[in-house]
Amino acid sequence: MTPAQLLARISKSSVPPAVLLLGPEAYQRTRIREALFATVPEEAVTRHDLSQNALAEILDDARSLSLFAAERVIWTSNAESALPKGKSLDDDPDGEPGAGPSSSSDSAPLAAYLKDPTPGVTLVFEAIRFDFEGEDKRKQDRVRKFYAAIPDVVELQKYSMHEAQQEAQTLVRKAGFRIEPAALDLLVESLGGDIARIAVEIEKLSLFAKDRAVGVDDIAALVPDARATTIFALVNALGRRDRARSLEVLDTLTRKGEYLPLALAFLSTQFRMAIVAREAGLKSSSQVQSHFTRLGVPMWSSKADQVYQTVSKFSKPQLERALKLIFEADRGLRDARPDDRIVMEQFILQLVR
Repeated sequence: MTPAQLLARISKSSVPPAVLLLGPEAYQRTRIREALFATVPEEAVTRHDLSQNALAEILDDARSLSLFAAERVIWTSNAESALPKGKSLDDDPDGEPGAGPSSSSDSAPLAAYLKDPTPGVTLVFEAIRFDFEGEDKRKQDRVRKFYAAIPDVVELQKYSMHEAQQEAQTLVRKAGFRIEPAALDLLVESLGGDIARIAVEIEKLSLFAKDRAVGVDDIAALVPDARATTIFALVNALGRRDRARSLEVLDTLTRKGEYLPLALAFLSTQFRMAIVAREAGLKSSSQVQSHFTRLGVPMWSSKADQVYQTVSKFSKPQLERALKLIFEADRGLRDARPDDRIVMEQFILQLVR
């Protein structure tokens, strides 16, 4: 079951008696929790933690009738803690799913309860420690097998970058403010597609925006941990061959103590892509985006615009010269005691002359 399917069932008052939430993605888990809690009075919500309470205690609570509410939600965190302790999940990456002594007997009380669940009670087990790939997958399979009696399993998969961007656009529309496409792309990219964090930042930006669109510079000023934001502005200015803006952004980077070799790495990537685009004869940003996507290089529309803008501003010999200047500047920054600002100023002046 997907999070959207469960949310649809909740909205139709067709909540299953037990749900297993599987996976680390926090945004959809929060939406599900808020939707479930909204279906019952506050006093009808009970929280348990399986690292502190036994599964039998939680099932006893589910069987008890409330004097105050006909419907209840019992939210149980750390569902992994109910698994047999003979082999821990962390110490048994190579064991078979479901390994460990008496795993079926340990989960038998849950299976027995679900044969005759208490009407109006929804049990939610939250298992968020393990992902769906790599070493975590085997451990997660053990969790899934232990809770096999629960037919309604919701997989909380992490958002892809594209899905995160789409959800971010939806959140901005709901928040009722405007944001420049490049700024939205940068917000998603700088936060690594973590939609839970993106949602928090969009809520904050909605208070800031008021009657104007949020731009790239606003993201740089307001979003924590968006280290690439000011570097992004430098790349953009150099791509436009805007010397004054480039020097202005360099001043900001220097004052903030940013790692300037990172800026050069971004620039190198952009100019290499521009050379590929020019050699392929691409005539628009949409062609740039399609071309690199076919090559297996995902690209935002705003990034494609930047690459095409660079293609438009620089001839092929100038692009090749730019890569040589980037190499020389990078080597200059790695000297014993370089003056980073002077090295970068010289690079900018040579690049955009």
